[in-house]
Amino acid sequence: MQIYQAIAISLGLGLLVGLQRQWKVSEIAGIRTFPLIAIFGTLCTLVGEDSRGWMCAAGLLAIAVLLTIANVSKIRSGDFDAGMTTEVAALLMFGIGCAIGVGQTGPGIVIAGIAAVLLHWKQRLHGLVDAMTDKDLRAVMNLALIGLVILPILPDETYGPYDVLNPYDIWRMVVLIVGISMVGYVAYKILGTRVGAILGGVLGGLISSTATTVSYARQTKNSPSISAMAALVILIASAIVNVRVLIEIGVVAPRLLSVAALPMSVMLLVMVIECVLLYLPIRKMDSDPPDHDNPAQLKPAIFFGFLYAVVLFVVAAAREIFGDQALYWIAGISGLTDVDAITLSTAKMFNDNHVEAATAWRVILLATMSNLFFKAGAVALLGSRKLLIYVVVTFGIAAIAGGLLLAYWPEFDAASFGGGKVMEVALAAG
Repeated sequence: MQIYQAIAISLGLGLLVGLQRQWKVSEIAGIRTFPLIAIFGTLCTLVGEDSRGWMCAAGLLAIAVLLTIANVSKIRSGDFDAGMTTEVAALLMFGIGCAIGVGQTGPGIVIAGIAAVLLHWKQRLHGLVDAMTDKDLRAVMNLALIGLVILPILPDETYGPYDVLNPYDIWRMVVLIVGISMVGYVAYKILGTRVGAILGGVLGGLISSTATTVSYARQTKNSPSISAMAALVILIASAIVNVRVLIEIGVVAPRLLSVAALPMSVMLLVMVIECVLLYLPIRKMDSDPPDHDNPAQLKPAIFFGFLYAVVLFVVAAAREIFGDQALYWIAGISGLTDVDAITLSTAKMFNDNHVEAATAWRVILLATMSNLFFKAGAVALLGSRKLLIYVVVTFGIAAIAGGLLLAYWPEFDAASFGGGKVMEVALAAG
């Protein structure tokens, strides 16, 4: 029964890819040939484990020879397309058939799905590449350099006092931050002029809420009439910072997320309500979206890595010397210009059992509030007076909400929030 199931899956995946190739009017292989190639790969694995490798290799060679003969015939007929997509897809489907034949069904299905999507997205992908500027290409290459070249060669060892400076861990945080920013940057580039105020604020918050604030503040200096719309974008970008922070906590310290999610979400909800109230009367207005810089530049990445290492060291030293209360002062200062560094360093210290969950999320929330004050200062220097009024009011309400959370939110540790404390209380009540 397992053999027949493997053949059926190979048939289905071959039909999927073959359907796409037939729709594109491929002369090499289509809706009949691709299923046969996939089934052939599966059959090559049924001869026994001792000969399986040789049979798969011989089958792959046979498929390659047939594809070569087909292309030679096309050359002689004067109808030759230099593209190799169908040929590579045929070889891939043979390999998928072999994988399914040896029980690797999951990877085979995933790879076939990816192949079908890539084949069908030809025009879209080519259009995306054609639309890329030199800056966009540098962003992709820099991301590859940051994540695929630099990260693997760094030593995964701890150096210095307080046992917190690990080059590999520090750069891994750089990759995380650059990756989040690149997601927003790519979405921004793909959507282009269709980015409205709401989406512009969301993507701006993912890329850089501070840069978004500065850009829109400058626009209002010459065009005060767009101050309300600019305030909305800035407020949305600042609200998304809370989402960004939750993502960072979830990646670095999932146990802390179980405690921090609710208070941080309350802060986010307050700012979302403000966004809705501000959006309703000005929803028909528009403004020019900013031209965001490449977020994967090497120098800023190195600078963030250095900043993160400094904050990580200072937080560990301050806690050791002055206790947990010193962390709030550090959060207030470092959060002015960068929330990510204090968020990641605090999450790491929680993972290392150096900071309690109740202290950790409060430190992070205080950093996000401090960042609001910094952006309000940037608006005061660069923006219109009308924009400043909007920002002071909306950020002031958010700051009050944050202060109430810091002061009155009940304290739970990660274990009790997961259910242990609840069960204890329930048993006591019973």
